[in-house]
Amino acid sequence: MKLNIALLACTATAALHVKGPGGEPLFADDKREKPVLIHLHGPGSKAYGVVESRQSARALKRMQDNDGKITAATPEERVAETAEDLAAITSGFENFEYQPDGSAEPVTGEDLFRSVYANQGLGFITRQVTKFVGDWGNFSAVSKAA
Repeated sequence: MKLNIALLACTATAALHVKGPGGEPLFADDKREKPVLIHLHGPGSKAYGVVESRQSARALKRMQDNDGKITAATPEERVAETAEDLAAITSGFENFEYQPDGSAEPVTGEDLFRSVYANQGLGFITRQVTKFVGDWGNFSAVSKAA
């Protein structure tokens, strides 16, 4: 008997239950029936591969721009690039919106994702998303079936 390794293939997307800054799972309602979720493309997805390629291209461009020396991004560039990358692998937010200026119209789509990830006051969300997508186990079809 042999293991059919195809059975261990990871799913392309998974949902992260967002936790507040204190580590408590967030819900949109008092009954705790509407979890605050972020749906993400995982490390085995095409969207994630595009982001990895973009990150490599950025690193190479920085090296070329600095005479072949490895140079870190400025803090502002790092925040913007992280927000852009995480927005590209986010397929949706569930049970929350973002209205930073108290505007009547909430931000939507990729602008919504980028805005949340770029808001350093919401850095606890950015950190959770980064950690979540870095763990292949979160996208395991086997763990979801169990």
